[in-house]
Amino acid sequence: MTATAPAPKIRPKDFLGFDQLLSDEERDIRDTVRAFVADRVLPNVGEWFEEARIPLELAPELGKIGVLGMHLEGYGCAGASATAYGLACMELEAGDSGVRSLVSVQGSLAMFAIHRWGSEEHKLQWLPRMAAGEAIGCFGLTEPDAGSDPGSMRTRARRDGSDWILHGQKMWITNGSAADVAVVWARSDGDPPTLRGFLVPKGTKGFTTQDIHRKLSLRASVTSELLLDDVRLPADAMLPEVASLRGPLSCLNEARYGIVWGAVGAARACFEAALDYSLERRQFDRPIASFQIQQQKLAFMSLEVNRGALLALHLGRMKDDGRLLSEHVSMGKLANVNAALEVARNARQVLGANGVTLEYPVIRHMNNLESVVTYEGTADVHALVIGNALTGINAFR
Repeated sequence: MTATAPAPKIRPKDFLGFDQLLSDEERDIRDTVRAFVADRVLPNVGEWFEEARIPLELAPELGKIGVLGMHLEGYGCAGASATAYGLACMELEAGDSGVRSLVSVQGSLAMFAIHRWGSEEHKLQWLPRMAAGEAIGCFGLTEPDAGSDPGSMRTRARRDGSDWILHGQKMWITNGSAADVAVVWARSDGDPPTLRGFLVPKGTKGFTTQDIHRKLSLRASVTSELLLDDVRLPADAMLPEVASLRGPLSCLNEARYGIVWGAVGAARACFEAALDYSLERRQFDRPIASFQIQQQKLAFMSLEVNRGALLALHLGRMKDDGRLLSEHVSMGKLANVNAALEVARNARQVLGANGVTLEYPVIRHMNNLESVVTYEGTADVHALVIGNALTGINAFR
C-alpha cells in the first residue's frame, strides 16, 4: 500500500482553492494590488464615499504599481496578461467600484481606444503619461438619449476646411471633469455618415464639463456631463483607424471584461464581512453563525463568490488564448454582477442594522453594484446578446 497525503482542510475564504489555479506571477500581481487596496483604499474609502469624492492623487499611485493600461503593450504599459488584469480589477473592486472604475475607464476605454485606433502620434503623446497616472482620460459615448443604443447618438462632427467641428452632449462620463483628454465619439458628415472617435484635450475652446451630484451610488468616483459647443479640432485629432460602432464597442468589451472580475471582488468583500461578523456577533448566548438560517446565507454567498471567480478565471484564460468573444463577456458580466448584488443583499441582512453603516463595506458595495449592473451594458442588454447567440434571432430591433 502507498501512503496518501492527508486531505487539505477547507479554507473558508478560498473554499475551492482558487489560489492554486494561479501562476506565481499572477499571485504576485494580485497580492501587490491587494496590498495597495488594504493600505491606501480601505482605511479611507468610507470617508470618500460619504463625501462623494475620490482623491486624484490616486492616479499616479496606481500608475506606480503598474495597473493603468496594464494589459496593453508598449508605450510605458505593463503588457500583462488578460488574467493578470482581471485579478487586479477584482482586488480594486474589493476596495470600491469607484476605484476600479477609475482604472478601467483609464485603461480599457480611453487608453485602449488610443492604443487600438489611434495614430502613432496619439500613442506617443498620451499613453506613457496615462500609464504613469500623470494624465487622466475619459470616454465620451453615452448621451442623455443614447445609452443602450449608441448608434442613435446625436453628437455630430462636421468638416470645416481641414478642421473638425464637434457639437453635442455626453452623459454619465466617469473621470469626466478630472480628465486631461476625452475620447469623444460622434457621427461625422458624409454620405453615408460614419462614426468617428476624437481626442479632445481639456481646455479646448467650447469643451466644458459639469459634475453630476446627489448620486447614491459610485460616490467615490467622478461622474460628469461633457458639453461640446462647436468645438474646433485639427484634422489629426481624429482616431484614424476606425469609422464605425466597432470602435467604441471594442473598448466597451475590454471594460466589461474587467467588470466580470471586479464584481467578484465586491461580492467577496461582502461575504467576508458577513462571515467575520457572524462569528463575532452573539445573540441568544451564541454566535449568530450557529443558526441554520445564517449558515444557509453564508453557504449561498460562498457559492456565488467561488462560482463567479471560476467563471472570471475561465474567461481570462480564454482571452489570453485569443478565444474570447463579446458574447462570452456578456455572459460573464450578467452572471457575476447579478450574483454580486445578491451576495451584497444577503450580507446586509446578516449584519442587521450594522449593515447600513459605512463602518462595514456592505451597503457601499450594494449601492455601487446597483450602478454596475446597468453601466457599460445593462443586464437586459447582455441577456439579449446571449439570447441572440443562442437563437440566431436579434431581439434588439
